Amino acid sequence: MGGFFGAVSETDVLGDVFFGTDYHSHLGTRSAGLAAYDSEKGFQRAIHNITNAPFRTKFNTIFEEMKGTAIIGMINDTDPQPLLMRSRLGKYAICFIGIINNKEELIKEYISTIGAQLGTMSGGNQNTTELVAAYINQKDTFAEGIAYAQEKIDGTALIMILTENNSIIVARDKTGKLPVHVGVKETGYCVSFEDFAFEKLGYTQERELEAGEIAEVRVDGVTVLKKGTQHKKICSFLWSYYGFPTANYEGINVESMRYRNGEIMAENDRKNGEMPNADFVAGVPDSGTPHAIGYANNSNIRFARPFIKYTPTWPRSFMPPTQIERNRIAKMKQIPINDLIKDKELMFVDDSIVRGTQLRETVEFLYESGAKKVHMRSACPPIMYGCKYLNFSRATSDMELITRATIMELEGEVGLAHIDEYIDTSTERGRKMRERICEKLHLASLEFQTIDGLIEAIGLEPCKLCTYCWNGKE
Repeated sequence: MGGFFGAVSETDVLGDVFFGTDYHSHLGTRSAGLAAYDSEKGFQRAIHNITNAPFRTKFNTIFEEMKGTAIIGMINDTDPQPLLMRSRLGKYAICFIGIINNKEELIKEYISTIGAQLGTMSGGNQNTTELVAAYINQKDTFAEGIAYAQEKIDGTALIMILTENNSIIVARDKTGKLPVHVGVKETGYCVSFEDFAFEKLGYTQERELEAGEIAEVRVDGVTVLKKGTQHKKICSFLWSYYGFPTANYEGINVESMRYRNGEIMAENDRKNGEMPNADFVAGVPDSGTPHAIGYANNSNIRFARPFIKYTPTWPRSFMPPTQIERNRIAKMKQIPINDLIKDKELMFVDDSIVRGTQLRETVEFLYESGAKKVHMRSACPPIMYGCKYLNFSRATSDMELITRATIMELEGEVGLAHIDEYIDTSTERGRKMRERICEKLHLASLEFQTIDGLIEAIGLEPCKLCTYCWNGKE
């Protein structure tokens, strides 16, 4: 995943972009970069690996090195960026968020048709952002080039470009999977993935770009280069997992949605006679916590935090080099509160269940700490398909998903023709899948939010939401 922030101003805007980019740290843990344009210094760029360090510590000397009235910043989990390019469109810096499923096809097409070359990174891998730029450069204008690149890409392409004309060109992906916010204040404008990032910097919301819209942001205003469409399919996972609690997408706040989502799950359990006789409701920190608060509010079961994640010295971005050490750190971060675990029946809510590996370790940790029973609720429906639009899951194939693996155990490939039944807890197949996962994870009970329940919690029309990872439908 990833997040970006850019600003244009009458004066140096480095401070705004530094803090605005830093506010996107929850969306990426691998690489970060800034690119600036100044009439005297021209283009400047800095990129750092942030795998084991926060953004701020890697860029703490940037105010001595860079300045500009137009600057962009990026944090991501993929290739180093922004990239600086020189082409028929002039000099520019570019950022890309998304996924290209037909990457190899596009590389071969570009090399064979255009006859040009593409640089490679260590290991021979291609920087995806450079590939996007290569297709943009084939047209006469940025707007035409971006539209062309987005049309060629099978996947999702959110693009931000810093030009030598002291402007930022930003394009929302053509189906609106991801957001782009535009903010304004007296001295200029900004563009941001997250709206709260610019609100803390004195900007107010101008608007969100429509799906497929391309706009140029200058110090004196915003010009639409290509109109978008209201027929969007925004990612539902933004609310249930990715989004920071203070973020808003399509005018809907993340934290508020999660409270509603938990309340709906509790109501479903009550209707189905599955409300556990638990001592406490708790969330798997951090994103599971607000869902759990909503569940507790509607279940009359007390909310508690039976264990706390210790993050001051082991932040989310800390990734030891070996799997053994990663497993050890994951356990070290979980500190139990024995008074709230020993001899207690606990009901936990997690934001999602993907492969189940971390959840299994968490449940074992709770039993080792003296829990009597552990129930689990997933704040989203059973994940049946690996995302092909944002690649949110680390699973390399659908069969790594605990739901798919369980279906194969129960009835082999025949079961894959009945995924709709496995999603539904009221069917025999649905019940068997949940029972088998309970056995695997040593759970007293397990249930998932329904697709209808999740859509209700978000509050948008179903036609505007992507639910592919649950039912295979965009």
